[in-house]
Amino acid sequence: MQPTSTRSFYTPDDDRAINAGIAGDPDTFEMSDAQFLSVFDAIADTPEQSVNLQARAELMQQIADRIQANDWTQAQAATACGVTQPRINDLLRGRVSKFSLDALVNIATALGCRVHVILEAA
Repeated sequence: MQPTSTRSFYTPDDDRAINAGIAGDPDTFEMSDAQFLSVFDAIADTPEQSVNLQARAELMQQIADRIQANDWTQAQAATACGVTQPRINDLLRGRVSKFSLDALVNIATALGCRVHVILEAA
């Protein structure tokens, strides 16, 4: 069960926590006295927000991997994705709060990728 949170907003500090969680891939993430199954659970107010954050973070990582695989500069990646260079910078820095799932799907599609969504029982 997820602890009750009094937070009602998402901050750039949350992006740093997400990136730390992805990099370390911890089994649990501790925040004060509470324990969470993931960093996403720790910073989200609801299970739905947690899943949304995780989906965006995973998609951003896959897009960043494609950009790196092509050895593109941020400007080249921006041209290929149909967005601005600062937008690519935000993506590569893991600023999850700046991207919706729709925007990430559009960027992935511009890179010639197909996004698949799989529903599993919780």
